[in-house]
Amino acid sequence: MSREYTRTIVKIIFCTVVVFVFAIYTHVSQTDPIPGQIKVGATYMTMNSEFYRHLHNEIQRYSDSEGQILYTRDAEMSEEKQSKQIDEFIEKRVNVIVINPVKSDSEQIVEALSRAKNFGIRVIAVDSQLNNIKVDTSIVSDNYHAGILIAKDLMKRTSNAHILLLTHKDALSANQRITGFLDTIKSEEHYQITSERETVGQTEYAMTTVGDALSEGLQFDAIVALNDRAAIGALAAIKELKVTSKKLIYGIDGSPDMKHLLATTDEVTGTVAQFPSHMGRKVSETIDLLVKKEEVEELYTIPVQFVDKNNIIQFDINGWQ
Repeated sequence: MSREYTRTIVKIIFCTVVVFVFAIYTHVSQTDPIPGQIKVGATYMTMNSEFYRHLHNEIQRYSDSEGQILYTRDAEMSEEKQSKQIDEFIEKRVNVIVINPVKSDSEQIVEALSRAKNFGIRVIAVDSQLNNIKVDTSIVSDNYHAGILIAKDLMKRTSNAHILLLTHKDALSANQRITGFLDTIKSEEHYQITSERETVGQTEYAMTTVGDALSEGLQFDAIVALNDRAAIGALAAIKELKVTSKKLIYGIDGSPDMKHLLATTDEVTGTVAQFPSHMGRKVSETIDLLVKKEEVEELYTIPVQFVDKNNIIQFDINGWQ
């Protein structure tokens, strides 16, 4: 199978998923709000992610049980689109905005959220924190520790490594993961970073990026990706180019696809499980506290867990944890 053919198939699947998800998640009940009814606006950097869909399902379940109106938007990795969605929430006079920011330090997004705060709208950042603005609370995985867990496992498996990092510079959560990894290996001279490549955390981008790195002749024997989607894209590139040398591949998420690979193949090395169900429930609890005008903590951190062949049996490989 040619590289170009494989990329074309990936693009078709990607576009189909985006259209399908957009159709689902832009749907909102057309029933007019009841006076006094709580309204929540949720915007995610992308809904082309099972993680965010699973997280959102918990919020939707809570919202439905409380008789709230929940407006859900997909920013499709666009700062401009996300800032406009925030302005739309302001027009709808929502009580709370839940935001998974496209870019943690985006001026457009920060300015839009500042306008929302001026209207008394409460703000929850989820899965990634924001810079340059104080929100009511942030609910995130322990991203720094996730990077530490990968570094420790890598050092247990091999006494030296040339490492390719796959990053998403605009996401603070992704940067924290990479920082945790780098801080853990920085005093170990036998572990060297060969290259850092931007992937925006997407499978298709990672496949192209790693394919290009391999074609350039870049030498590496370990791949540390900011998330499972990028790790799986890296694996796709390796398989497409028929690379035979063994490479350790790490992701972060604990996605069903990555867990299935861990359980059934030797193609990937490990992942760090996040718990989107727990995160979604914590968002729901915090919405409840905010609308009741009760105090919330500035930061809620959800623990993470390393997963490899040794403990994969403890996890449901067909769903999220």
